[in-house]
Amino acid sequence: MIMSRTPKYQLISRDIIKRIQGGTLSEGMRIPSENEIIKSYQVSNTTARKVLQDVELSGWARRIKGKGTFVNQNPVLRSATRILSFTKNIREAGYIPSSKILFQGVIEEGYSEVINGRKYSLRPPVFKLHRLRFADDIPMMLEVRYISLKYCSTIPEKNLTGSLYSIYRQDFGLKLTEVDQMLSTVIINTGIQEFLNVPENTPGMRVDGITFCGKERILEMECSIYRGDKYRFAVRAT
Repeated sequence: MIMSRTPKYQLISRDIIKRIQGGTLSEGMRIPSENEIIKSYQVSNTTARKVLQDVELSGWARRIKGKGTFVNQNPVLRSATRILSFTKNIREAGYIPSSKILFQGVIEEGYSEVINGRKYSLRPPVFKLHRLRFADDIPMMLEVRYISLKYCSTIPEKNLTGSLYSIYRQDFGLKLTEVDQMLSTVIINTGIQEFLNVPENTPGMRVDGITFCGKERILEMECSIYRGDKYRFAVRAT
């Protein structure tokens, strides 16, 4: 007999997610509780808790304290292997994108960040853009971008509520050649939760990224926080 190497809690969470995908559990419905999982699958309370955490971290459900865990709207799927703007990604998912600019201005000190073990630096002057991004008026992501004024000298004069990638191509004739990103999990708490309109301790994804417009030509760097209850990230290895 061949034993599965997949942890039992993941097998159970996949079963629940399949029920959500198939429509048996629809938006707003409560998914099985910890006690119901224990009874139905004959597992410990520790395993049952891991099941609920896994379903929630996958973006398919959201826990409401004192009430249970409920099915979310279908989360937006974002590929980590495509050069894809937030605007296009949200439109592909069937929503209307929009943005609110929280801050924009030139910083003279430049910007540096370590991404996937390598330190990258943008030489000054650098344009800093802080935006809150929406899908159908639902806050989805909080982003800070640092843009090289060497390649986009007049970008402060542009309408920056839409796709920056489109501005780079259409207004400055720049071709995006590579995006290097680093994904990590975070807990959304004070300072960010107010912007994203989520309860304290909501799971999220942090993306630190760098975009090139040619060999060793750094166009922009970013630090973004995505809502874990609204997003799933897909990575493909070949």
